[in-house]
Amino acid sequence: MTGLEWVSILIRVVGALVLLLLATILNVWIERKVVADMQNRLGPMRAGPHGVLQTLADALKLLFKESIVPNRAEVAMFVLAPFLATVPAFLIFMNVPWGGSFHIGDTEVTLLGADLNIGLLFILAMSSMAVYSTVLAGWSSGSKYPLLGGVRATAQAISYEAAIGLSLVAVVLFSATQGDGGTLSLQEIVLRQQGNWGDIHPLLSWVPRWNIIPQIAAFVIFLIAAVAETNRPPFD
Repeated sequence: MTGLEWVSILIRVVGALVLLLLATILNVWIERKVVADMQNRLGPMRAGPHGVLQTLADALKLLFKESIVPNRAEVAMFVLAPFLATVPAFLIFMNVPWGGSFHIGDTEVTLLGADLNIGLLFILAMSSMAVYSTVLAGWSSGSKYPLLGGVRATAQAISYEAAIGLSLVAVVLFSATQGDGGTLSLQEIVLRQQGNWGDIHPLLSWVPRWNIIPQIAAFVIFLIAAVAETNRPPFD
């Protein structure tokens, strides 16, 4: 591999991580502000303008907290459990198309880590891996009470997977009507949303050809199930 090809890989990896971290900081801040407003509070206000850096401050605080392992715990499994939840979350973003491509000299740099033919299935598989981390953490703690809690949380998370999977099936089936057959590639699904709905009626020529418009029910189901599975308010 040439030097420019290594630079291309580095840009994609670092770019995806930076976008992920920025999106996390922004989304958590918005979530906390909305929940605070619903409860007639101000929410985060100290760290940064209107508390926008509060998520970063909380992350730094967690890094310096003491790591406690129970005496009867299976240490290796207990330590592995958080990684089993975190690594799949990062791997999901490897398959998300962030944009088109640009050139550095003669080398084309695509804003996509890997264009997998089974991209949507890969995302479902990775999102399901976090379920194992929950029950593994409970089992490896050496106490029956965390184990019962882990099994309960696992059963709850699995129930949401059915709703998420069905909502994504609707997108796959609809995308099949917009191109040459069905596809599980996220890149291909995104490309099939180019243009507008002017071919249906001239008055719709200003409406983007996004799947969310004809698949609004699937979007609502996916949004609710995804928020519930990640244990975010109001499902926490």
